[in-house]
Amino acid sequence: MTPPEPNVALELERLRGAMEVGFAQLNGRLDVSLQRTSQTEADIDQLEQRVEALERARWPLPSLAALVGLAALGLTLYEIAAR
Repeated sequence: MTPPEPNVALELERLRGAMEVGFAQLNGRLDVSLQRTSQTEADIDQLEQRVEALERARWPLPSLAALVGLAALGLTLYEIAAR
């Protein structure tokens, strides 16, 4: 085996440096993507909590409407009976 020529060794070192820089950039992009994903998951969880709170606050409305209707019916029957 003959030792590699200096030009080949130099090019291999440059290639190694370029790959290290590329991997560092890729790692940075992956970190940003992971951070955005985490933030998106947190936003989705917060939105789900808000929707659940709205759903819980909404259920009394039909019951309240039914009670008002019954009260109106009761008042109407009372007025008819009072004549």
